[in-house]
Amino acid sequence: MKPIIRIKRAYEPAENTDGYRVLVDKLWPRGIDKKHAAIEEWAKSLAPSDALRKWFGHDPALWEGFQQQYRAELEQNPAVAEFVHHHKSIKLLTLVYGAKDTLHNNAVVLQSFLETKF
Repeated sequence: MKPIIRIKRAYEPAENTDGYRVLVDKLWPRGIDKKHAAIEEWAKSLAPSDALRKWFGHDPALWEGFQQQYRAELEQNPAVAEFVHHHKSIKLLTLVYGAKDTLHNNAVVLQSFLETKF
């Protein structure tokens, strides 16, 4: 059974309906207390490379290129298969991210990518 994969900002309150919460950023979100973040796992290995993250800089004008480059990174990343294997029995997975832009961020790309892998 495929898990339902949702995305949510780290700055939104955690809810019981979030299921298993995974932070998918390389950096911990500023101002978020680790004790109260309700993060079950920090999957830094699924985040974009530092070079790609810095190049993109959350500039919507670079969104198309970011998506293509990040998907290419994910295709080559052995951590993806490991993540899918270890999480295939989870019913609800929430990918947590820190970006302000809810439409142009790595979690959006990762969500659609993972949905094809489970």
